[in-house]
Amino acid sequence: MPKFGVDQVKTLAPDPASLKAGQGLADVRHWIELGSSEAALWGMCKGSANEPYKVRVDLSNNGSACTCPSRKFPCKHALGLMLLAAASPKKLVESEPPAWVAEWLGKRAERSQAPAKRTEPKTGDESRQKDAARRAAKREKLVETGISALERWLCDFARLGLAHAQNAPAAFWEDQISRMVDSQLPGAARMIREMSTLPGTRVDWAEIMLLRLGRLHLLIKAYRKIDLLPDESQQDVRSLLGWIVIQEELIADSQGVFDDWLVMDSRTDEDEKTGLRTQVNWLWGKASQRLAQILNFAYRSQPMDTSLVPGQVLRGELVYYPGAYPLRSVFKEKQIVQNAFLPAGFEALESFLDAYASALGKNPWLENFPVVLENVVPIPMEQTWFLRDSNNQGLPLAAHFASTWELFALAGGHPLTVFGLWDGFSFSPLTSWAADRCVWL
Repeated sequence: MPKFGVDQVKTLAPDPASLKAGQGLADVRHWIELGSSEAALWGMCKGSANEPYKVRVDLSNNGSACTCPSRKFPCKHALGLMLLAAASPKKLVESEPPAWVAEWLGKRAERSQAPAKRTEPKTGDESRQKDAARRAAKREKLVETGISALERWLCDFARLGLAHAQNAPAAFWEDQISRMVDSQLPGAARMIREMSTLPGTRVDWAEIMLLRLGRLHLLIKAYRKIDLLPDESQQDVRSLLGWIVIQEELIADSQGVFDDWLVMDSRTDEDEKTGLRTQVNWLWGKASQRLAQILNFAYRSQPMDTSLVPGQVLRGELVYYPGAYPLRSVFKEKQIVQNAFLPAGFEALESFLDAYASALGKNPWLENFPVVLENVVPIPMEQTWFLRDSNNQGLPLAAHFASTWELFALAGGHPLTVFGLWDGFSFSPLTSWAADRCVWL
């Protein structure tokens, strides 16, 4: 039987049009041979084709397949089947999967269990080793050139002052971004691009700009002295500048954390220029009491991981990327389980701020600090909303947070649990729990 609710299925839709079409198909009138088991859902959807579309859903990870020609994942037929199962599970007959479903499940199981192929360099291949060393040396030279250019740009910025930033031509930012890209420093390019959008966007933009400039300056100094830093901090610096950790090697070489992981939030943004979609997921480990971030990427209609649905619990081994305050991670293996629980968090805002200070001490480039706050009440004020704890201390909510009244209604004047991100200035709620009910904000 399904391990998700209607609201959770909605988060899987690749776009609003697919969701609307799927909702229209969430009716038994459109289906024949509906069925379910512990492992899967299935059915044949009557459409415009001569033959009905065969739809299958793997309940271990919400993966789906359909014989329709759609390139979207999940397609409207899979969404319709999941919505129907979530709203009216008894309308799907419990039975053993038919052959066309069992065969599909078997192939998925084989693929998931197949060991990842790793190409090891031949120990005697001196030519390959020399090529790798030559490429590394070339990149180091490019990076050094880029770091020097960035340092000069920061000096010019300080000389011109913040007032110049507010009226600077686009070339002031874009030229430097291009230099960073040419120097193979995509992380520095991203930081400058984000800074370029700050002037005039909020009352305290200048204060935030100074903080970002300070982080860039610290990054330059850290790179200059990288050999003196602890291994974890070296990884942070390289990651920020744009060095990539090969995921397959990380999974193969690292010991993970096995736990029941609650998916607290999942959001997908698309870059309109490139079509690159980025899925950001936040998880909480029940036994480990650890937070984890999983990033997934896909272009346009390419499928995303559909198992990361807010409110669902995944049992599996999670491997953290190296760093002084590790958050980003990847699953070695996982399966959906029916073991819902609430995340544990801070009841006192003072304790939360101490934890934030400790995290910054480990990674001073931490831009958003993920945190679960317990027993807090949303309080509307004239200019800014706050979350108030039991000690009557307040935490300001971000001005861009648009669901203040929804959060207020959800609380009903009573304390609730909230997960969100703290940027050092304000808190952005993402998910809330009230009376054991998970609400995606």
